[in-house]
Amino acid sequence: MYVRHLQVGDFRSWERVDLALQPGPTVLVGRNGEGKTNLVEAVGYLATMGSHRVSGDAPLVRHGASQAVVRAALRRGDRELLVEIEINPGRANRVRVNRAPLQRPRDLLGMVRTVLFAPEDLTLVRGDPTERRRFLDELLVSRTPRLAGVRADYDRVLKQRNALLKTARMARGKAIETLDVWDGHLTDLGGQLLAARLGLVADLAPHLAEAYAGVAGEGAAPAALGYSSTVPAAGDGTALVPGAELPTAAALTTAMRERVAERRGDELDRGMTLVGPHRDDLVIHLGPAPAKGFASHGESWSLALGLKLATFALLRSDGEDPILVLDDVFATLDAERRAALAAVARSAEQTLITAAVLDDVPPELRGARVEVGDGRAVLVREGSPVGEGSAP
Repeated sequence: MYVRHLQVGDFRSWERVDLALQPGPTVLVGRNGEGKTNLVEAVGYLATMGSHRVSGDAPLVRHGASQAVVRAALRRGDRELLVEIEINPGRANRVRVNRAPLQRPRDLLGMVRTVLFAPEDLTLVRGDPTERRRFLDELLVSRTPRLAGVRADYDRVLKQRNALLKTARMARGKAIETLDVWDGHLTDLGGQLLAARLGLVADLAPHLAEAYAGVAGEGAAPAALGYSSTVPAAGDGTALVPGAELPTAAALTTAMRERVAERRGDELDRGMTLVGPHRDDLVIHLGPAPAKGFASHGESWSLALGLKLATFALLRSDGEDPILVLDDVFATLDAERRAALAAVARSAEQTLITAAVLDDVPPELRGARVEVGDGRAVLVREGSPVGEGSAP
């Protein structure tokens, strides 16, 4: 898959961009603050319906505008896919695919696949569990779109159950009976989500081990993955054993229901749900210890890069290359890590790279380039401009 044409309107700093693109590597080059990352952020939005830089949609709309538009023509084998998204902060977004409206915006998830590597990804190793849960769930939905509904339903039930817990302590009686009903909904959805996450971690782990070994070089400690859960049956954080049998969704639902019953008193006291996938964590191991708190800065960078290379390899193994987006990372990597990343980037069907200085990008990736500056984005091929967009 690759983006053949990208249009944005009132997105971030851009009033309008109309840009032709091509397979292979394309470098978006220009000074910091000119809007390079805004353009690849728009491509990422097609895949996740969210931004890797902010949690809400409001910052994505250009100041003074009421909505933003992202439109892309994508090639998928011998087929063309036209995706159009209207971003409406405070209101429902609208999505059309090949001019036909989707009933639910989330139905777009899984149609476009991207893998983004950016400096912010260091938080996957050093940051809070929230970042790693988000990483897992976005990858889950990309591979299995129906899980977007499971995740949305789980979040809705969790919110309603938390509201009930805040009042049930004093109300007791009927409120406790109602809580029993919500427990059933929570544990059924939670068991499905836990089973899906464990399966994903098992699939991703061998790709991480291979990618990290390639990035870190000979003699480096091996990288592995584990899952730490508030439901003991789902994992205690130790590295998964390759080929080990994983618990089923039904078994995890039962285990979660038992754990919720055990923690009922604590939940009533604190007014919040203490058991479930919303409190779990992906544990990245380096040798015998968890990487968080033990890995050096260089090792953390290698693990973050390895995790994204593993993601790319996993999605590729599903039968189609995702679009690879490398946002301002080459300037921060040493020669060995740059070479490992460049090898994958060169092999991808399409790689979009941002850089402040073209010399930061390995020579083999300097194919087409988009010159971004002075409110314009111009695709240059063999010295001739072939398409452009503009900002106010």
